[in-house]
Amino acid sequence: MRIAYISTYPPRECGIATFNNNLVNAIRANFKNKSISDTGFVVALNDSENIDEYEYPEEVKYIIRQDNQKDYIRAANYINTSTADACIMEHEFGIYGGESGIYVLPLLNRLNKPLISILHTVLREPSFIQKIIIREIANQSSKVVVMSRKAIKFLKEIYEIPADKIQLIEHGVPDLEAPIENPIKKIVPFRNKRVLFTFGLISRGKGLETVVKALPKIVEQHPDVVYVILGNTHPGVLKNSGEEYRENLKRLAAQLNVEKNLMFINKFVSEDELFNYLTAVDIYITPYLNEAQITSGTLSYAVGAGAAVVSTPYWHAQELLDDNRGRLFNFKDSESLADIVNELLESPSKLNKLKNNAYQYGLKLRWPRIGATYLATLEQAIQKQGFAEKILQTIVDPEVLPKFSLAHIKRLTDDTGIVQHAKFGIPNLKEGYCLDDNARALIMALMAYQQNKSKEALDLLPIYLSYIHYMQREDGNFRNFLSFNRNYLDEIGSEDSFGRTVWSLGYLINCAPNNSYREFARELFQRSVPHFKTMHHLHGIINTIIGVSYYLKVHPSDEGMLNELVSMTNTVMDAYEKNKTSDWKWFEDKMSYDNGIFPLALFHSCEITGDERVRNVAIESLKFLDNLTMSSGYLSPVGNEGWFNKGDTEMPIFDQQAIETMAMVLMYRQAYHATQKTEFVRKMFTSYMWFLGENTLRVPLYDHETKGCCDGLQPTGINRNQGAESTLAYMISHLVVLNAFQHEYEYDTVKQVEPVIFKQSI
Repeated sequence: MRIAYISTYPPRECGIATFNNNLVNAIRANFKNKSISDTGFVVALNDSENIDEYEYPEEVKYIIRQDNQKDYIRAANYINTSTADACIMEHEFGIYGGESGIYVLPLLNRLNKPLISILHTVLREPSFIQKIIIREIANQSSKVVVMSRKAIKFLKEIYEIPADKIQLIEHGVPDLEAPIENPIKKIVPFRNKRVLFTFGLISRGKGLETVVKALPKIVEQHPDVVYVILGNTHPGVLKNSGEEYRENLKRLAAQLNVEKNLMFINKFVSEDELFNYLTAVDIYITPYLNEAQITSGTLSYAVGAGAAVVSTPYWHAQELLDDNRGRLFNFKDSESLADIVNELLESPSKLNKLKNNAYQYGLKLRWPRIGATYLATLEQAIQKQGFAEKILQTIVDPEVLPKFSLAHIKRLTDDTGIVQHAKFGIPNLKEGYCLDDNARALIMALMAYQQNKSKEALDLLPIYLSYIHYMQREDGNFRNFLSFNRNYLDEIGSEDSFGRTVWSLGYLINCAPNNSYREFARELFQRSVPHFKTMHHLHGIINTIIGVSYYLKVHPSDEGMLNELVSMTNTVMDAYEKNKTSDWKWFEDKMSYDNGIFPLALFHSCEITGDERVRNVAIESLKFLDNLTMSSGYLSPVGNEGWFNKGDTEMPIFDQQAIETMAMVLMYRQAYHATQKTEFVRKMFTSYMWFLGENTLRVPLYDHETKGCCDGLQPTGINRNQGAESTLAYMISHLVVLNAFQHEYEYDTVKQVEPVIFKQSI
C-alpha cells in the first residue's frame, strides 16, 4: 500500500509537521524492509511563497504554497495520477489558505482516492465557515479521526456528523525507553536540581506565567527547584511580537525574586532528545489558560515518557490524566499549582505512582501500535471505496433539498417592501429598498404560492406589488431606490431594474392568484410599455422580453405586444450576429453578470413566436456558456472581478454571485422545456447545488440556521451577509428545481424517457 500524506512536514517547525512525520514512520514500521518512499509520499504545506524555504527530505514530492489557491487543485491532480492507494490528511484550520483554511476543500473534492482525515482541532463554538469546513471534510472522508472522546461528542452534537464516520485513535508517543544514563541530567539546568518542565512552541495562550507565579511558594519549601521551559517562540508570535512574551516572563520572575529558578532553552529538539528531557524531569506542567484544547501532543508525549504530569483541566488533560495518571489544578490558579507541586516533591511515593500509571498507559500509545491502527483504517477505506464506485449513480431524491422556508424573507420584509441588504442574517435598514429586489420577491412569492398555496407567500404579494406601484412614475417608468424613511433616492432607475420589474409584472399577469392582482399588474405593465423602445442596454431588454413573453401567454392576440417582443428579440439577435466569432458565441464583447438570462430570454421568445432561428441561437449561446462554466462538473460562473472579455485566455473565477446561479437554473429549466433533453434537467440541478456546496470552494452559501443565502463566493471564503438579492436567487432556484422534479420527472417516467440521473458523493 502507498499512502499520500497531506500535511505540514519537517524541517518546518510545527506540531502538525512533527505528528505527521511520526505517523509516516509509524505506518512504515508495519511494513518489513520498506523505506518511507516505498510506502508513500508527502504533499507538504508551505507557509511561504518560496518553495525552497525548507530543505524537505526526499519523501516530500509536492509542495502547496498555503495562500496559492491553484496549488491545491494541482496537488489533487498530482495525487490522483500517482500510485497512491489512499490519502491521509492532517487538519488544523491555520495550516491551509483562505478563511479558516477553506482552500483545502477544493483539493479534497477533487481527490479520487480513499481519504482519512485527522482533526487536530474540534471547536465547541465554531464559526459558520469552520463548521462548514469540518462537515465537508467529513463528507469527503471515509473516516475522520479524533484523539479524544470529547471531540467525538462535539462532532456528533455540534457538527451533526454520523457516528460511523468518526474514529478515536489516540495521539501516538515515541517508542522509546529512558536511557540508563540520561545525558540531560548532566547539563547545567538539571544538575543537582529538582526540575519542573514545560516544552513546546511558546505563546501567551500556554499560560506559562501561572507557573512563574507559583515559583515563590514552591522555592520557599524547595530551594533547589528550577522551572525549565524548552522551545522556540511560535513563528507567528515571533513575526508579530518578537520575544515580548519570553521577556515578560523573565521580568515577572525578577519581580518575584525567582529569576534564578527560571531557565529557558530556546531551541527545537529532536524526538530522541525530547524524550531524554521528559525522563529527566521531576514534574511536567501544562498550564494552558482555558479548557478549549481538544488535543495536546506535548501532553501525550509527557504521559508516554512516564512523566509525572500536573495540568490545568483542559479537555484533553481531563481524559488523558484520568485514573490517577496525573494531577489537575484550576486555570490561572498558581496557589493550587504550588500546593500540588510541593505535595508531590515531598512524597516520592505519590510522585512515582503518577509516573508509573502514566508509563503503563503510554505503552498502548506508542507509535508502531498507533500506526497499525491507522493502517487497518486505511484498508477498510479502500474496500469501502471499491464498493462505493459500484453505486455512484442514483436517481436524485428531492428530499435532498432543504425544507423551503420564508423565515429570512419575512425577516427582511416590512410593510414597505423587502430591504436590500443584511449584515449576516440581520436586515441592514441603512441601505433601504430597491425595485430589483421587490420585483424578484414578487416572482418568488408567486412561485411559492403556486407550489403549495402558501398563505405566508400570499400575504407577501401585496407588499411587493405595492412597492412597485409606489416606484412607478407618472410617465410609466420606474424609480429604483427608496430610503428606509421612504424618500426617493433617484428619479429614474436603471434599465436592468425596469426590465426585471416588467418580468415580474408579466409573470403576475400569467399566474395571478385572483383577478384583482392580475388587473392591477396589467395596469402597471401597460403604463410601462412606451419605454420598451427607449432601452439601449441588452440586460434591460432581455429581462423585458421574458416579462412580455409571460404576458403574451395570457393575451396571445395582442398584436401590438407581439410586435414589441419581435422588435426586442431582433435587437438581441443583431447584437449576437455582430459580436459572435468562431470561438466567441455571445451577445456582447464581454460576459458580465446574470449571463444565463440571455439564452433564457430567447427560449421564452421563440416559445411565443416559434422562430427557429431564435431557438438555434438560444441553444448555441447556451452551449458556449455551458462550456465555460460547467466544464469541471459543477457550476463555476463568471466572476465579477473584471468580467470575461472576448480574447481573454482565462475567465475570472471570483466573486461569484447568486443571481448568476439563479439565471443558470432558470436557463436550463427553460432549455429542457424547449428541447425535452434530460441533460438540461441534470445541469439545472447541478447549478442549483452551487448554493449547497457544489462549487469552486466546496462551501454552501445557503444558511440552514437563518434560511438565508450568503451574498457571494469570494477567493478566501463566502460573504456572510445575506441580502435580499442572494436569498431570493436561492429561493427562486429552489422552487424551480422542486417544481421540475414534481412535474417533469414524473412526466418523463410515464413516457419512459431516460431517467434523470445524478452523480452523488459516497
